[in-house]
Amino acid sequence: MTTEVNQATRDSSKSTRRLERVIIRFAGDSGDGMQLTGDRFTSETASLGNDLSTLPNFPAEIRAPAGTLPGVSSFQVHFADHDILTPGDAPDVLVAMNPAALKANVPDLPRGAEIIVNTDEFTSRAMAKVGYAGNPLEDGSLDGYRVHKVPLTTLTVEALKEYGLTRKEAGRSKNMFALGLLSWMYHRPTEGTEAFLRTKFAKRPELAEANITAFRAGWNYGETTEDFAVSYEVAPAASAFPPGTYRNISGNLALAYGLIAAAHRADLPLFLGSYPITPASDVLHELSKHKNFGVRTFQAEDEIAGIGAALGASFGGALGVTTTSGPGVALKSETIGLAVSLELPLLIVDIQRGGPSTGLPTKTEQADLLQAMYGRNGEAPVPVVAPATPADCFTAALDAARIALTYRTPVFLLSDGYLANGSEPWRVPEIEELPDLRVQFASGPNHTLADGTEVFWPFKRDERTLARPWAVPGTPGLEHRIGGIEKQDGTGNISYDPANHDHMVRTRQAKVDGIDVPDAVVDDPDGPPGQGAKVLVLGWGSTYGPITAAVRRIRRAGGSIAQTHLRHLNPLPANLGDVLRAYDRVLLPEMNLGQLSTLLRARYLVDITPLTQVTGLPFKAEQLASAFKEALDNAQ
Repeated sequence: MTTEVNQATRDSSKSTRRLERVIIRFAGDSGDGMQLTGDRFTSETASLGNDLSTLPNFPAEIRAPAGTLPGVSSFQVHFADHDILTPGDAPDVLVAMNPAALKANVPDLPRGAEIIVNTDEFTSRAMAKVGYAGNPLEDGSLDGYRVHKVPLTTLTVEALKEYGLTRKEAGRSKNMFALGLLSWMYHRPTEGTEAFLRTKFAKRPELAEANITAFRAGWNYGETTEDFAVSYEVAPAASAFPPGTYRNISGNLALAYGLIAAAHRADLPLFLGSYPITPASDVLHELSKHKNFGVRTFQAEDEIAGIGAALGASFGGALGVTTTSGPGVALKSETIGLAVSLELPLLIVDIQRGGPSTGLPTKTEQADLLQAMYGRNGEAPVPVVAPATPADCFTAALDAARIALTYRTPVFLLSDGYLANGSEPWRVPEIEELPDLRVQFASGPNHTLADGTEVFWPFKRDERTLARPWAVPGTPGLEHRIGGIEKQDGTGNISYDPANHDHMVRTRQAKVDGIDVPDAVVDDPDGPPGQGAKVLVLGWGSTYGPITAAVRRIRRAGGSIAQTHLRHLNPLPANLGDVLRAYDRVLLPEMNLGQLSTLLRARYLVDITPLTQVTGLPFKAEQLASAFKEALDNAQ
């Protein structure tokens, strides 16, 4: 019979060490279940109340070549008893399921890190495939690390022998054995994972029990083996969180919830017209589960049909949304221009990935900014909003919906693969905390002609927002034309008049320029802009975590440095020019070749130093801290 896990009773001969934070990386073939393993460890860590941040990293292929360096899949989780901002720079623990996983990840490890290796996979053929001339577990190349040689596959097969599985079938559960071992090492709960496995394999209960058995065997192995003499505790990060109900959430899930909340607060049906594309497909998958909240999802035959349906839904009085990534934005550009011309609310959610073309589908980048700003024919201004963290995707979705509905305009929401797949704790907001997004549809005539006749003008604008009326088709007396040909101001009739076209182009631009966005907030503990630090670090989107972590390091070391982060990229905050001119030097890290730097230099005539990276991975805090320190030294 399988031995039950008993967390209340630990081997008294083993010691427990208290840690402030830990970074763990699970790595193996893309078929080894590393993403599932990391996700389960993260979920149990969140349930304990630790602050956390994750970085999934996997190949683009569904089943990448086994045992090769390009086929390595990894999941990194950083958890702590205090507020943290990034998945961490260097893992404290590496779980390597094969030689490829070891070779691909050892360069990231600091000396003294723990390595848990699956010795069963270190065959001559497997090691030769990744370029090992000898066995790294025996040649002394790992002497600077604490190496635990564990035959994970053999131990898993032995634990599952009562199930009558082949060695290959039983070996597939080795990730659960590793998860059980790490759960013992770091005092993670087990009940949630066991319940998850029973739910996941509800139609195959024998598989559920086999995986649970492997999970328990890993936990018991840590408890009984002499190789693991120390376990670790990381206390909850209670002081880092305001009171409330929390859950672990990924960026795409937060974004989906934000869209549902926005539609609810606007009292509108939500319509998603989408074509699956990595890394945006999760939003489609999640929204398709929520028909009970008035959500309709349409998986179109292509990107053009997806946005066309979404724009049609907006014309019909719904909150229209389309989700995609950079290649899909290119295909949607004509319809985005049509939405600008029609002046209808529409959300274009771009989960950015590495490009150009197909590029790096599963890796992150921030290189779609210029595409979002200018990737259409003619003068077609579109507001741009960018979330800063996975949890912030919820709030950014609400903000994007506010702008679209209030100003009758398409809006870009620029997330990226790092935010989409990464996760962190999120406080579930109360309903009354959410903004009121209700809109007033046109209901009758809004203009009086010279002869006293009352008529409906579809392009008669609100004096404050310059938004045109939103007239739902079928409303008596509100018939009007739509289409991409230029319209006469007010009446909406087709117009080729040069002066009218000039007026309409400038009016659409003025509407976007006049959108209400908050001022840029500067974090400068040494004084207001111009009276405190000499160096300002500016950021946008997902660079928030690494930038803030690096700024904290500089300040702990005695350096004086200011920071501000942008959510609204079009229009920009009204005070941004004054903020930039108040500092001797402005640094701007971006995961592109300096797109926002180019825009800000042109607009404000301020010298900005770009710090750029296009590796498909987020910045490391230490990397940025070094660049910031160099800038401070030069400024002094």
